Amino acid sequence: MIRHCPEVHVANNYTLNVNGQNYNVTVNNPAMPLLWVIRDLIGLTGTKYGCGIHICGACTVMVNGVATQSCITPVENVVGEPIVTIEGLSPNSTHPAQLAWIANQVPQCGYCQSGQLVTAAAAMLAGNHGANIAAKMHNVCICGTYGRILQAVDTL
Repeated sequence: MIRHCPEVHVANNYTLNVNGQNYNVTVNNPAMPLLWVIRDLIGLTGTKYGCGIHICGACTVMVNGVATQSCITPVENVVGEPIVTIEGLSPNSTHPAQLAWIANQVPQCGYCQSGQLVTAAAAMLAGNHGANIAAKMHNVCICGTYGRILQAVDTL
């Protein structure tokens, strides 16, 4: 008789650079999504859980300057890479994307906005402006503030 042995994970210690600060974290499963490490182990809750399947974009962070859905990104894949969350865009909400969001009164409920802003900031970092930023944004907003989002990115 063949017995199935449950998968056993050994605690893994990682150092993650999030928003310019190093955090030592211990996870039992190296495939643990980065989202839960950021929220539950590091304590930065601006990055949101939306769908968990790489569709909505609420969980978007930057990894090495690239917009990345943290809900499906294993923590082991980002060790040694700089990670930026919504909290790390600027210490006082003066990142150009944040200022554009404020000027255009983009948020309604605000749940998706951290992912929207980080996606826009990553597109800006890649050298995009205006409509080119909008073309890179595929985040979902249940409140339907897309018109104001487009107005905001047109100013960037």
